[in-house]
Amino acid sequence: MTGLIAQLSVIFGIAEPVIWQAGLVFLRVGAAVALLPGFGESFLPQRVKMTAVLVMTAIVLPAVLEAPLPGTRLQGMTFTPGSAGVEVLAGLLLGFTLRLMILCLQIAGTMIGQSVSLAQMFNGTGPEPQPIVSNLLTLGGLVLFCTMGGLVRSVELLVYSYDILPPGQLPDPGEISRWALGLSARAFALAFTLSAPFILAALLYNLALGAINRAMPSLMVTFIGAPALTLGGLILLALASPFLLQSWQDALAGRLLDPFGAW
Repeated sequence: MTGLIAQLSVIFGIAEPVIWQAGLVFLRVGAAVALLPGFGESFLPQRVKMTAVLVMTAIVLPAVLEAPLPGTRLQGMTFTPGSAGVEVLAGLLLGFTLRLMILCLQIAGTMIGQSVSLAQMFNGTGPEPQPIVSNLLTLGGLVLFCTMGGLVRSVELLVYSYDILPPGQLPDPGEISRWALGLSARAFALAFTLSAPFILAALLYNLALGAINRAMPSLMVTFIGAPALTLGGLILLALASPFLLQSWQDALAGRLLDPFGAW
């Protein structure tokens, strides 16, 4: 019995640091999954999210423990409040880079909905209702993200993130703020680019309606112009959506290749 207890003590002594290291990996993965496209959606059940975090942790942990890259090893690290906070911050930064791509589609859909008079109609039932155009583009973007292997690439990014954001080392706040500001500015630029055809078409159409109203004051241009604007917007959306989503997919592919670099 004494020999068995001694052997168990040795096993527990070896397993204890691995358990603490697994906890640190779990925090980084969990924070990233909370914002990742697909797994981070509000309509996904919490049990599915927790299962995804556990499965991704089981994949990332062996790769990190055996990583030959400098600064990526977790050996010698202990589970402290400081190290736990750093891991959560690193996971949130990685998830933010990909979540911002989904926000691009939502912003573009909102601007398109405002242009074609659909912003207040057919809102979603989620905690943050979006116009129907935003829901359409967001669902299309999520499908493209999954079909192009975005979930697999997310696991790869989590592994390589230990080289970019080493465990236990707090990132420079100045660099993080400049990076986040530049990334947000480029995200808004991409959203405006996607919605630019609808904004220009609506502007030209409203200018034409104004000229018609000045020429024919008795004509009720509101009853004629508003339905025609919505119909034209829906037709343009049906024709332009494949090209918009293709442009967004190209930008997403670049973001997956270099999540912490330039757009």
